[in-house]
Amino acid sequence: MSVALPEREVAIGKPHFRFDLTRPAFYALAAVLAVLVVLPLAWLAYYALVDKDGQPTLANFAALVSDATLRKPYVLASGMALGVGLLSVVIATPLAWLVSRTDLPGRRAVRALVTASFVTPPFLGAIAWEILAAPNSGLINVFWRWAAGGQPYDAPLVNIYSFGGLVFAIACYTFPYVFTLVANGLDRVPADLEDASAILGGRAWTTLRKITFPLVLPAVLAGALIAILQALTMFGSPAILALPAGFHVITTKIWSLFQFPPKPGLAAAAALPLLLITVLLLQGKSWILGRKGYTVLGGKSGAPRISRLGPWMPVAALFAFAVLSLTVLLPYAALLKTALTKNGVEGLTLHNFHFVFFEFSATRLAMYNTFVLGFATATIGTGIALMAAYMVSRSPVRGAGALGLLATAPVAIPGIVLGVGLFLTYSHPSLMLYGTLWILLIAFLTIEMPAGYQQMQAAFHGIHPELEEASRILGASRMKTLRLITAPLLRTSVIATWCFVFIGTIRELSATILLTTANTKLVSVIIYDLNESGDMGAISVLGIMLLAVSFTVVFIANRLPLLGGQRLPALR
Repeated sequence: MSVALPEREVAIGKPHFRFDLTRPAFYALAAVLAVLVVLPLAWLAYYALVDKDGQPTLANFAALVSDATLRKPYVLASGMALGVGLLSVVIATPLAWLVSRTDLPGRRAVRALVTASFVTPPFLGAIAWEILAAPNSGLINVFWRWAAGGQPYDAPLVNIYSFGGLVFAIACYTFPYVFTLVANGLDRVPADLEDASAILGGRAWTTLRKITFPLVLPAVLAGALIAILQALTMFGSPAILALPAGFHVITTKIWSLFQFPPKPGLAAAAALPLLLITVLLLQGKSWILGRKGYTVLGGKSGAPRISRLGPWMPVAALFAFAVLSLTVLLPYAALLKTALTKNGVEGLTLHNFHFVFFEFSATRLAMYNTFVLGFATATIGTGIALMAAYMVSRSPVRGAGALGLLATAPVAIPGIVLGVGLFLTYSHPSLMLYGTLWILLIAFLTIEMPAGYQQMQAAFHGIHPELEEASRILGASRMKTLRLITAPLLRTSVIATWCFVFIGTIRELSATILLTTANTKLVSVIIYDLNESGDMGAISVLGIMLLAVSFTVVFIANRLPLLGGQRLPALR
């Protein structure tokens, strides 16, 4: 690195007094993060441990243990989450190997389509599978009865309103977590070890079984834990598919405890074990990925070996096509077909689009609320994440590392648990925010903070502190250094973080469902409400709009040269 020095000498005299904003900014940031993270959890614990008169009690936890209607949702949720984790691994691991280590044609397209399923809100995917596989009206069952010559109410071929259907629908949108981790792991496996196995006589299957797979096993296990975690804390898909099937999982049970008559203390007690399980799963993931025994990659090695599929090519291509059809192509086609057709009208029609955008009064308010909150959350959240990442990475104040803990802590808080905590906190008469957009802004800032912080933290790691130190040595203040040196180097990461937070906000449902009122409805809640009334045409239009906005933002973040012509880092 070279630094251009000024031609004339820098006068070193008596230092001028400068008011450093670092310490006040640190305290302000710590206070903001404490309000976002600690306050709702404290109220959650308080409500779980007191009765309606404010007296300490363990009655809520006793009811949680003794009441079968509260125990059963936990059992079903655990079974569902384990099933989702197993199915995600079964789908994602071979697909990642085909994309990363074989000569499968169209590998870039497969990766792009897996990203599409990543962007799809899971509740929207569940609705798409309702359109495809509902027992009576599902397109697959209608087609099967037509092909088999059956009657309209004959036994269905597939039934999405079942435990197996729920596991399948959730796995369609959690397997990308496993796929991404395993594919990245396979990309990093050095060819040297596999070449050595081949030189020693190992066949392709032997090398895969004894060399390649053990090296990516931590990524597989970590991906499985993330898939389990996602399934366990998900609200939208279970609410859409499990409730019509007649059973609760824990997230829907917590939501039901807020229905009339509300039982906030019991809901708080039911949420705390879910929070504990989430923390344990995240700790398990960190333990698996941090094990040194698996760290065999290092130094410079050759490019990954590409295996030729040979006669297995058609089978591999069929598998990849089947996975993409079930997770992306069929659901998207079902949404598009439903949006463009109407019962009793021949051919294609724009009736549903006209109804949603010009006749349905709730749409405009929901779109306004959604995009205002998305813009505000992305802007404020990116700003907080930027400041926290700067404080932690440069440590200008003692104790700045605590900000990193506060900023990443919400990753362990399921959306429904956070929703309960925020409801209990901000429905109190002394701090009444329930019924306003402010409580949703607080919820979204908390939920999206870990993702935003981790992206900004990674960006700061890529900028050596000596650049800023050189500026300070030449007489620039800390703020001037940030403005002239650090900010230009971070601009692409800041924009990428903004886009990431924006997409996460407009698709959120788990916490939103507990915090919205008639005046603060969002598009995701409108979709959920319309699903209960069975208006699939309007749902499909709103879903397509959400997808179009999300993909447009991803396209902008990944393709357009902004603010100086440099391309943004790819969103993952």
